[in-house]
Amino acid sequence: MRVHVSSCMKVQEQMANCPKFVPVVPTSQPIPSAVPNRSTFTCPYCGARNLDQQELLKHCVDNHRSDPNRVVCPICSAMPWGDPSYKSANFLQHLLHRHKFSYDTFVDYSIDEEAAFQAALALSLSEN
Repeated sequence: MRVHVSSCMKVQEQMANCPKFVPVVPTSQPIPSAVPNRSTFTCPYCGARNLDQQELLKHCVDNHRSDPNRVVCPICSAMPWGDPSYKSANFLQHLLHRHKFSYDTFVDYSIDEEAAFQAALALSLSEN
């Protein structure tokens, strides 16, 4: 679909004629500019862009299953605790085991890893 949208003149004309977004009411809230993108990722092997977590996994399984190169996980490197220089020895296994769920559902990005660990530990102890 992305290939079609990028190459189809009819679709591009329709998109050009769509009304532009305009806020319903004026707001004094600033538009956040330094919010990291943790929703879509770029394939570390070939540079394919705008892949969500599941699409990244499917793309890598379909296209890079036998690629021996060590690569940086784009999901981990987008996280506050991620190391943008760490290269995974087996990226596909890493994706399958470390990224089975969406972090947005379970992670509070406003606290650091130690605070998150302490909160999880306290919650675990309170449930017993």
